[in-house]
Amino acid sequence: MQTRMRCSVLNATVGAILAVSIAGCNKPQDATGTPAPKTTVGAEIDDTVVTTRVKAALLADAAVKSYGFKVDTSKGEVQLSGFVDNQAHIDRAVEVARAVPGVKSVENKVALKSADTTVGTKVDDGIVTARVKAAFVADAGVKSLDIAVATRKGEVQLSGFVANQGQIDHAVEVARGIEGVRTVSNQMSIRK
Repeated sequence: MQTRMRCSVLNATVGAILAVSIAGCNKPQDATGTPAPKTTVGAEIDDTVVTTRVKAALLADAAVKSYGFKVDTSKGEVQLSGFVDNQAHIDRAVEVARAVPGVKSVENKVALKSADTTVGTKVDDGIVTARVKAAFVADAGVKSLDIAVATRKGEVQLSGFVANQGQIDHAVEVARGIEGVRTVSNQMSIRK
């Protein structure tokens, strides 16, 4: 079991490194004119490793493994987002993430679910999430790889680390224009 977990973590890390490398070669210029913070390839790889370790630790923890936490990392600062049933799950996820080697701090952007959902609502939310992600990919002003999208009853939560406030504002504007989006919760942070 441990060997399988190690292989999974290793495969995820290698895949993430390749994705970062490929994505870094094809990034469009920043339309807002604000220079992006300087991040080295080594720092991006380190952040990818930390993200993978946090995800693995959350999956390995019985109290939180069944929840779909979104995990983003920038210079060792981990951001957790998504929707969960109760505060105890949030508290445990933050505790697990803080214990991971390489984590400097944990920013909690997780929201509590308002009520139970039906299968139909979950399907609708999946469609809304896919539409928002597709709109981000199609829009050159949105750094789609930097933004995580989660939807709950039409409430779209955007999280992750972006270069500047202009990118945050533009991503929120794009998401609000998508069919099926009731509200947009901005949980994004500016990369330091």
